[in-house]
Amino acid sequence: MGFFWKSGWAFVLGYIISSMIQAFVPKKKLTQQMGKGNVKSISLSTLFGSISSSCSFAALAAARSLFQKGAHFISTVAFMFASTNLVIELGILIFIFLGWQFIVAEVIGGLILITISGLIIKLTSPKKWIKAAREKVEDESAEEEDFDWKERIKSKEGWFLVGKKFVMEWKMAWEDILIGFTIAGFVSVLVPQSFWEAIFLNGMQGELPDFVIRLENALVAPFVAAATFIGSMGNIPLATVLNENGILFAGLMGFIYSDLMVPPLVNMNRKYYGTRIALYIAGVMYVSIVITALILNYSFDLLGVLPEGSRKVKEVTQFKIDYTFYFNIVFAAFTALMLYFNFRTKKMETDGGHDHEHGGGGISFKRVVVYTFVLIVGIGLVIFLL
Repeated sequence: MGFFWKSGWAFVLGYIISSMIQAFVPKKKLTQQMGKGNVKSISLSTLFGSISSSCSFAALAAARSLFQKGAHFISTVAFMFASTNLVIELGILIFIFLGWQFIVAEVIGGLILITISGLIIKLTSPKKWIKAAREKVEDESAEEEDFDWKERIKSKEGWFLVGKKFVMEWKMAWEDILIGFTIAGFVSVLVPQSFWEAIFLNGMQGELPDFVIRLENALVAPFVAAATFIGSMGNIPLATVLNENGILFAGLMGFIYSDLMVPPLVNMNRKYYGTRIALYIAGVMYVSIVITALILNYSFDLLGVLPEGSRKVKEVTQFKIDYTFYFNIVFAAFTALMLYFNFRTKKMETDGGHDHEHGGGGISFKRVVVYTFVLIVGIGLVIFLL
């Protein structure tokens, strides 16, 4: 609850900005420029990704849509990275929990990550696999919406759509956020510092060369991230726990960048493109993440801005009357406004006979985990208050 209290206003601000961009920025003309694996195409994909949803599952679905419409494979992978590592709401969250060095590293490293992955794909591109993957998805193509953004931004319907997008963002992300924050709570309370020291060789300084320890941190961090099964927004509190336990900068950045390495997302790529391409993407991501984490660690060290202290979890998550309290009140009002806009949009769709609501296909394992965590957090909160 402390993690969410500290970041609640940031989620609302980030999702409002993201929803406005999705509602008012026409994407059709952007997608038409992504068919080549050149600098312009990759840059547009990066820009497109950075103004898209931060939900990892939504990012992969959007990437598949781009691939369907003819985007180059390199541009598609660039979009995946950008839409989970360069979005506004993630940056705000990193700044709150980890500090300014990490947000600077996140942006610079994200661009390095995209560049390295593009070079790796250019050098190792399995053309037959990519061709087969394109054939697999080409029958699922959908038409991209186009509109006059100037007219939409001046209309009440356009702003009602912002509310609808806002609610959709929360529907996609709240489960990952809840799981990530609850796991971070468990880890911060139950996992001893000695465990992290053993995994990340934290007590081996002086016994092993500095490069070996940094390399080991960068190599191991993606596997730790994959083991959490947490998406992009949910793994920042856990990164705060790792930071408190003295994990090196290379390991922390490797952990943060590895949100697309979790098994459910690799499996999602498998369903979209086939097993070979899914594993190839995961491999490209892993190598790119390790190299980027090392580059960031040595660059920040050379510039003298390597984070030395660590923010304590108890300090980050405490309840008190400060800017967080007032921001949460203000953005709770904005949330109410967005819910009203969403209600008006649904009412217009229902009145117009375009109600697209549909039921789910049963309760998934993830949903069972979510409900269990809701119960655990509820019980824990009651005990805490008592």
